[in-house]
Amino acid sequence: MSEKKKPEVGKQVKLEIQLDEETAQGVYANLAAVNHTDTEFTLDFIFVQPQAPRAKVRSRVITSPRHVRRLIAALEENLRRYEQQFGSVKEETGAAPPVEGKYH
Repeated sequence: MSEKKKPEVGKQVKLEIQLDEETAQGVYANLAAVNHTDTEFTLDFIFVQPQAPRAKVRSRVITSPRHVRRLIAALEENLRRYEQQFGSVKEETGAAPPVEGKYH
């Protein structure tokens, strides 16, 4: 009888990530909308032109609550590093007005 080996806990897995040219170009977004259900989060990245009554969703990412938790941690860590290098990011004064939108 052969024994099955259990994966080693904490062992690094080398992951090859593929990135096509179009995705590598990225898209600009200056607004994000976040919605969730009990099983997933939907992140819409939106571009709003100044003084325009319409905005366009440039990208939508649907992910799990666990991944959202890891994403928040990664964003906080990267913002901390950014501020160490470039200085504090100033927050806008006053609350941002609510955005009401309909998806078409």
